[in-house]
Amino acid sequence: MIETGYVPHHRRIEQVRRERITAMQPGDRLPSDAELVAEFGVSRMTARNAMQRLAAEGLVAREPGRGSFVATPAAHRRTDRLMTFTSEMSRRGRVPSSRLLARAIRPSTRSEAASLALAPGEPVVEVRRIRLADNEPIALESAVLVASCAPFVLTADLEHGSLHAAISAGGQTLRRGSGTVGAGAATAEDARLLDIRRGDPLLIERRVIVDDSGRRIEATESRYPADRYALDVSFDVEQPTIEPETTR
Repeated sequence: MIETGYVPHHRRIEQVRRERITAMQPGDRLPSDAELVAEFGVSRMTARNAMQRLAAEGLVAREPGRGSFVATPAAHRRTDRLMTFTSEMSRRGRVPSSRLLARAIRPSTRSEAASLALAPGEPVVEVRRIRLADNEPIALESAVLVASCAPFVLTADLEHGSLHAAISAGGQTLRRGSGTVGAGAATAEDARLLDIRRGDPLLIERRVIVDDSGRRIEATESRYPADRYALDVSFDVEQPTIEPETTR
């Protein structure tokens, strides 16, 4: 029997609420903190923290004095938040699915080992998928995961389900990450798998995700046709330094 591990209460609430939100409409009222306390048997602080995290991800709108509501989805994913592809497409009213290209345990390459802070050759789990929305190819995704994810990832339904949900079900809590977004030209393989032309522009995202303790769990490259995907950016404007006038 596989030990699934302990899932913190706030993570359990988040997972359940995410699943339910995908079946709801923007503006629909969500349970109050008191209702979550009664449903999940947790403290009010735990319930509030879970909803605040969902609000920070843009899934929930919290209105003082009125309650919590399903947020109106942004046109694109925000650069400072990683939402699962499944949730992102569902929020846009599109049907997400995946086509599994590869799933296996194999020795890590030197670059993969460096990304995950492993010794070269240590085993990793490779998952390669085409991510689709309404059967349109949106991304070619190549993920490598630490070997401890294998019992859950190798048996999960990754054509209709979420990779991150499978990892979470195994007791791994993905907490934060860092990455880069750049541009590139489609290779012959990109063109064949994404139904585009060789040389077409791509948006290429590379990221590493760590758990609560800072351990690197996942390193992923996602290759998006530039006309099918975008990222929303928010920023602060740096104020210019005003030099004091000198006395002439």
